[in-house]
Amino acid sequence: MHEVIAKGASTAAHPTPLLFVHGACSAAWIWDDHFLDFFAEQGHHALALSLRGHGASSLAQPLGSCSLDDYAEDVSIVAAQLSSPPVLIGHSMGCWVVLKCLESRGAPAAVLLAPGTPRGLRRWALRAVLRHPWLMVRSNTFGNPVDLFDSRELAREFLFGPGTPESVVASCVNRLTPESARAARDTVKPLPDPRRVTAPMLVLGAGGDASRVEGDASEVAATYRADFEAFPDMGHAMMLEPGWSAVAERIQTWLNGKGL
Repeated sequence: MHEVIAKGASTAAHPTPLLFVHGACSAAWIWDDHFLDFFAEQGHHALALSLRGHGASSLAQPLGSCSLDDYAEDVSIVAAQLSSPPVLIGHSMGCWVVLKCLESRGAPAAVLLAPGTPRGLRRWALRAVLRHPWLMVRSNTFGNPVDLFDSRELAREFLFGPGTPESVVASCVNRLTPESARAARDTVKPLPDPRRVTAPMLVLGAGGDASRVEGDASEVAATYRADFEAFPDMGHAMMLEPGWSAVAERIQTWLNGKGL
């Protein structure tokens, strides 16, 4: 059973549902703080799912064995229950999940927030090892990816910009949960074949994203011939940052331009 948080209903202006896919260590809640209500108020049927083993979604296998393909299957199951194929909107690891779906199933359109390339993630991992050697060894050997964010200080460093209120950081840290190490390793494999991804796409990057290296998001946009925009002063958790509304408005403008 998949946890799905749904807000609003489809309208004549926006008949296509929006399905939001979270990143590592989070769940549907990360979209519910701001984005779901925003898009529901614009006349969309906005839904966020929790991938298997996240939030209130059930799990029939060890979490550590879950792959990005498994997560893509979760998205496909939820999407198939909707009135029409949804626009897929992913964040961080959820971007890989969305791309996996687009490679094999297609969608009316897609939006990627704070994606990363395998090459970029390797460069970021090296930088993180130099800064936090014991933390990286622990999380990648006998720990879990969520160990990277197990304090407010680490969460602020990797997920948020310096201007984010402490209450927002604390709320996020309190809700983070373990992640599949297998799925995390999948994110350093080659991206899905761009020749098989034909959906219109918008890629949004965060200029202050300490979980990525400069150029990651723009490289993804170039690979998939997508529209691109960067938000210079924003951290990785773009839907929770103080400037979240600018990100939501950019997505809404883009959807309007696509007749969605």
